[in-house]
Amino acid sequence: MNSILTKAALMFAVALLWAQQAQAQQIKLATIDFSHVFTNYWKFKQAESVLNDKAKDLENDQKKMVEQYNKVKGDYRTALEKTNDAAVSADEREKRKKAAEGKLGEMKELEATINQFDRQAMSILDEQKRRMRDNLVAEIKGIVDLKAKSGGYSLVIDSSAVSGTGTPIVAYNANDSDLTKVVLNQLNETAPANRVVPGATPPPVDKEKK
Repeated sequence: MNSILTKAALMFAVALLWAQQAQAQQIKLATIDFSHVFTNYWKFKQAESVLNDKAKDLENDQKKMVEQYNKVKGDYRTALEKTNDAAVSADEREKRKKAAEGKLGEMKELEATINQFDRQAMSILDEQKRRMRDNLVAEIKGIVDLKAKSGGYSLVIDSSAVSGTGTPIVAYNANDSDLTKVVLNQLNETAPANRVVPGATPPPVDKEKK
């Protein structure tokens, strides 16, 4: 019991000391909706499109292999039925049996190939997605760092972050010092002219004088 009280007192003292230091140093805090910035950054849309195209290509390759597997499976069933034909000689039935066994072996090889392909495809997509995420996060964080330093902020908190239990980490945010818009605008300044950026003001359209 004394140990618990001692720990509680220590935590209170640390919190009080931090609050006093924060007040003395006038620490400036800012927030950013990192999730919103991430998903509305034009490079995210581009990377998402590339990933979707890659996934479709892999899906088409897998579909072709499955079609080949189903064809061999049909050939195996046909060959197996022919082994039961009593009208042919024993030698012919043995020959057909070996042919059916060959088709069965081909089926198993194709099945193993498909399973291996599925594992590799998943690994490829996961790795490509991880690299994309890491690169975009690094770019966004770079702009956040610049804005924080220029604005004199000591700490920038992600208002979209959630705890391990799924509850929001930031329970209230007045958005007085929110960097979401300025960071997103600067990131999207590099967007190609023909790309529509969410939230961006469209360029004026030149009209021919009549």
